[in-house]
Amino acid sequence: MARPGPAPPESTVETACPLDCPDACSLSVTLRGGRIASIDGGRVSDVTRGYICAKVRRFGRRVYGDDRLQHPVVRTGPKGSGRFTRVSWDDALDRVATNLRATVESHGGEAILPLSYGGSNGMLTQDYADAILFRRLGALRLLRTVCAGPTGAANMGLYGKMTSVVYQDYPAARLILIWGVNPGVSGIHLMPYLKEAREAGATLVVIDPRATTVARQADVHLAVRPGTDLVVALAIHRHLFEEGLADQAFLAEHTTGADALRERARPWTFEHAAEVSGVGADEIRQVARLYASTSPALVKCGWGLERNRNGGSAAAAVLALPAIGGKFGVRGGGYSMSNSASWGIERTWLRDQEPATRTVNMNHLGRELTVPIGPPIRSLFVYNCNPAATLPDQARVLQGLSREDLFTVVFDQVLTDTAVYADVVLPATTFLEHYDYAKSYGPLTMQLGRPVIEPVGESRSNNEVFMALVHRLSLEREGDPEDDLDAMLASLAGMPDGMGAQLRETWRADPPAGDRPVQFVDVFPKTADGKVHLCPSALDAEAPRGLYGYQDDPASDDYPLALISPASDRTISSTLGELNRPDVKLEIHPTDAASRHIEDGNPVRVFNQQGEVHLHASVTPLVRPGTVTMPKGVWRRHTSNGWTANVLVPDTLADLGGGACFNDARVRVEKRDRTSSLQPPPRLPGTVAEDPGRDLHAGR
Repeated sequence: MARPGPAPPESTVETACPLDCPDACSLSVTLRGGRIASIDGGRVSDVTRGYICAKVRRFGRRVYGDDRLQHPVVRTGPKGSGRFTRVSWDDALDRVATNLRATVESHGGEAILPLSYGGSNGMLTQDYADAILFRRLGALRLLRTVCAGPTGAANMGLYGKMTSVVYQDYPAARLILIWGVNPGVSGIHLMPYLKEAREAGATLVVIDPRATTVARQADVHLAVRPGTDLVVALAIHRHLFEEGLADQAFLAEHTTGADALRERARPWTFEHAAEVSGVGADEIRQVARLYASTSPALVKCGWGLERNRNGGSAAAAVLALPAIGGKFGVRGGGYSMSNSASWGIERTWLRDQEPATRTVNMNHLGRELTVPIGPPIRSLFVYNCNPAATLPDQARVLQGLSREDLFTVVFDQVLTDTAVYADVVLPATTFLEHYDYAKSYGPLTMQLGRPVIEPVGESRSNNEVFMALVHRLSLEREGDPEDDLDAMLASLAGMPDGMGAQLRETWRADPPAGDRPVQFVDVFPKTADGKVHLCPSALDAEAPRGLYGYQDDPASDDYPLALISPASDRTISSTLGELNRPDVKLEIHPTDAASRHIEDGNPVRVFNQQGEVHLHASVTPLVRPGTVTMPKGVWRRHTSNGWTANVLVPDTLADLGGGACFNDARVRVEKRDRTSSLQPPPRLPGTVAEDPGRDLHAGR
């Protein structure tokens, strides 16, 4: 018997994670024989500290998994059937280009909707080559508001998106309010800094409907009803104003609108806020007194509090606290939120002007595809997102995707819930197979992400595919990027203050103000007059009841329970949802379960007028009474009847920024007979068949 050959060589490649998380971790990827053997934390970023989340640690299972798309395919069966035939890239791109050209000629560019969000979040994989294509076609403009719309509007309106406190300065705070965010599963690198702060004597307060990991470590936990964060924040404001604890000198010099905020907070006594929010008046009073008396005090405003009808006003009220309380000007004091706008990067390399075409709010995709307010959408190009799993009003989204007259292209890494409705599916590279930039929005570090392996199968990068379509449609212009390297060099040259040179030399760069700026010392509001606008007129006009105007809970006798869908430790939005996971459960408080004769593990149906979801109950005191939870980002295969929480979510919009109201779903929960007849859960196809014409469901 011949001796086995030598073991394949092992090597390590440094890169960075651009997925939709605040941390943008450094990665150290070990390769054996040209394949990914393991993914671990790198040390280019000072914050990563050599460790990463379990989600990215298992990303190799996506790269080589059964659901990975390796070849272009075209539909051969009904939409949603998952029946496809393999074709060549030339064939697939010709079909797409022919359809886009015909759509423009017959219906105009506004019959084309490019649909994307943050599936990769890199600077080169979104709003570069794709923008070149769709701007030149005169396509519809997408409002990417499924997340961060209300919080972004509030941050922009009050502070012009001033750079906020970074993770490294949390240990300097003596009081930390974690409001509407769970760093135990999203932005995990904040957790050790919270531990350092507590060890140094900081008091930790968490405001969240659930007893999350960080909430269970807190000194005070306010388990508010979903949608009521606004009134708790206003009660704290009222205390500061009425007890003479507002920083009048700061307000006079640095703000406008303080009197308007004071008047709108006036009705919200601790008792009134307690009645609405479902937490005790004494608990709110305790937090207000702590905030007034402690410095440095830091408020971490998350994205969970925006996912309802009051989300924008709630974010504005939370962000206004350090201005009223006089908490700026010291390290560890002020507010912490998204730092995505801290880099001062203008995409000068994208020279095409955005056309004045109609805008479409992505949260209204279902109605746009079924009962449009404008001319019907004829062509849909989906990339960097999975709308069938992530957008509100899921039933209507799927109804729209099922239209036989809608030509749909899905360009993705795996065969998603959306891809099974496509006419053409194009295989995309993962971030481990192309160049990009990972720009963090929690800490302040930008890193160069480089490919660690060759593209799997025939997968191609976003730049390569979109520029190929530009050429096929004869839309090319002088100066367009020829390939990924050309795109990267053009963007490096367009970055300000030597950031491009830093990235070339060290693989990382810091923003102009440095990586640890202090608010009102190193950075100031980016508003036109440099002041904090506590009640900006534009936001006041946009909010249905004016800024800080509370809108009542949509619960009713028929649907009394609030359903929320928080992030989990299994997925990044819906990315990695194709991987096996424990059964998805409905979390319900013991009091709510007992009144419905539901025991732990019982099959239940969760329903409202929009649809229903079948799954099993997890009876737990970690969720507050009156609230039930299902995880965000699950795929249709993960529930017993093939629907997710989003089938129960209305497509109503938050008060600011056009945001989604995921946490405004109101439902009933009933025990379900184990023997009841159910439709089998949908099974998505796996690896694209090597044999042309083979049903992708075969063998599953």
